[in-house]
Amino acid sequence: MVQPLDPGVRRGYALGSVATGTFGTVPGLLLLPYLTGTIGISALLAGIIVVLPKAWDVVLNPVAGRISDRSSVPRRRPFLIRAGLVLAVTFALLFAGPTESKVAGGIWVVVLFLACASAYAFFQVPYVAMPAEMTEDYAERTRLMTWRVAVLAVAILLAGATAPAVKNAFDDAATGHRVMGVYVGVIIAVGVVGAWWGTRHAPEHPVPTAEGSMRDQLRLVTAVPAFRALLLTFVVQAVGVGALLAGVDYVASDLLESEGATTVLFAAFIAPALLVTPLWERYARRRGKKSGYVLSSTLLAVGALGLLTARLDLPVVVYLSAAVAGIGYAGAQVFPLAMLPDVAAQDAERSGDNRIGVFTGVWTAGETLGLALGPGVFALVLALGGFVSGDDAVQPESALNAIAIGFAVVPAVLVAAGLLFLRRYSDERVAP
Repeated sequence: MVQPLDPGVRRGYALGSVATGTFGTVPGLLLLPYLTGTIGISALLAGIIVVLPKAWDVVLNPVAGRISDRSSVPRRRPFLIRAGLVLAVTFALLFAGPTESKVAGGIWVVVLFLACASAYAFFQVPYVAMPAEMTEDYAERTRLMTWRVAVLAVAILLAGATAPAVKNAFDDAATGHRVMGVYVGVIIAVGVVGAWWGTRHAPEHPVPTAEGSMRDQLRLVTAVPAFRALLLTFVVQAVGVGALLAGVDYVASDLLESEGATTVLFAAFIAPALLVTPLWERYARRRGKKSGYVLSSTLLAVGALGLLTARLDLPVVVYLSAAVAGIGYAGAQVFPLAMLPDVAAQDAERSGDNRIGVFTGVWTAGETLGLALGPGVFALVLALGGFVSGDDAVQPESALNAIAIGFAVVPAVLVAAGLLFLRRYSDERVAP
């Protein structure tokens, strides 16, 4: 009989989602509008600026996983506090650069966003790797992820709903963005310290660190069929979610014509997750994680497609569609995050080697790239639609249509497409 984790450890671990949820949300929500509006950079160039620093994590995340795999016990926790606080500071500076010059402002964002992405890699990878070593129980990992996703939903709601409000509280856009950056940096720091302190009594069940080069370990990890199927599903869907988040501010200001609608729309998307996350855990116990992932993804895709009504000026329908998408989004976070440690633990049992950090490094690299590509895809759709940069610019009809398509159709298609890869995933249980 495997000993359940102490509830305090579950809650402590979940606090790390305050940092991951905040950093995963706010740049996707506000960085692209900041570049195209406050700094005045073209939509296409702004999309490239948003994508490139996070694309660096595709290289860095597996390295971070390998390094944490080879660290001494406690293997992962020290990375949380060190990298996490660097992330908080660099994020606070991200929106504090010059806005008078497009070149200087763009360079500032690239450098600081690259610093944020690097620090995030060394926080996120060890953090995601911890559950596979904290418990050997299949069901306990689901409970752990349920706590994590519940806190993730709160963090996304808090940061995503309040960061735009903080920004909009100031008449000067540049000042509003600077204050918002510091505000969000503080939220990240709270989550970092909470996760580091709250897991101080967490058990560790490490297995021997795998030998061989990084290339060898990456080859072995990506050759695991279940991991490959799960990763491809999650990454493709992350691109869709990233596009949806990137469109919120544009939909609010250009389609619904209300800056306050950003907070309402975001809350409509995230708030339902607080209620349904425990229900998704129950569903997993009865029907399995893979079945839950399929159902939740379907709801996310249907709800996203319903957001197309933003072009018809039907705000109530838009908010209801966002709520349906949010219910699906909660499950589409719970299930893959609970399935990942199962896959990593299966590999450790079969091989006798610890590649958990490499698994999570590749995973978070894919997740980060997907969430970065989402705004890039949205920016490309804007550029094709003839979007005009600048806070006071009047958009042509083609640009308004592009906003609606990038916000609704693109996410719906990508979320549904991701399920094609999930068919190859085998939902095996890892014996305790």
